[in-house]
Amino acid sequence: MKITTWNVNSLTARLHHVLDWLTTNPVDVLCLQELKMSDDKFPLEVLKAAGYEAAVFGQKTYNGVAILSLAPMREVTKNIGGFSDEHSRVISATVDTANGPLRIVNGYFVNGQAPGSDKFAYKMRWLDALRDWLRAEKAAHPNLVLLGDFNIAPEDRDSFDPEGLRETIHHTTEEREHFKALLGLGLTDAFRLFDQPEKSFSWWDYRMLGYQKNRGLRIDHILVSEPLVPRAVACTIDRVPRKWDKPSDHAPVTLELATAA
Repeated sequence: MKITTWNVNSLTARLHHVLDWLTTNPVDVLCLQELKMSDDKFPLEVLKAAGYEAAVFGQKTYNGVAILSLAPMREVTKNIGGFSDEHSRVISATVDTANGPLRIVNGYFVNGQAPGSDKFAYKMRWLDALRDWLRAEKAAHPNLVLLGDFNIAPEDRDSFDPEGLRETIHHTTEEREHFKALLGLGLTDAFRLFDQPEKSFSWWDYRMLGYQKNRGLRIDHILVSEPLVPRAVACTIDRVPRKWDKPSDHAPVTLELATAA
């Protein structure tokens, strides 16, 4: 089973990229962030023709998340339970697999703008609420995957310039402590289960030849609950779509799970 996260930075602009990518990478579940469209604009029929059902939580111009699945989904919920939020940032669904129910939690985490800003304070509140809510979600759904654009580079090796960017947004001690707190719930960073090339990033700035110079960050993550760790076969970043014409600034990250005996 293959599960992918991809911040497409506008599905309107990148729908053809998603369809092209799925043609050669027919994953079981694709989680999208930054749809930048309302629900009524979401291309349900086009994606259905490609074989995918969709659970959508859109928002005009900003944010927006969706889960595409080859298998039917149930128990779809939106945003963080108990946390009042005007933004469309989280969508969750249960997919029935050969190994039983799998809970998918797809998040477009708050960017935070800059330490000390109101948006950074919102990010801290949001992350607190996410952790508390996920504790209950994980208890109810032992097989759980949390994935998406976290807007956090959890370690120095996840940044092209860890010293120059230290304590700037995505790199602050507070953000990294929140990432560790998510791991403390019993989740594991699937990408780090495997040997990876140095300077493996999932996002590159459009400016200053960011991709060409590999001036990137690893901020798109897939975290898995304990029962899924032994089933993890691979976790990879596909840089190919970042080379396409007018690409998203993020690349897809894919986790492959083996079927349990």
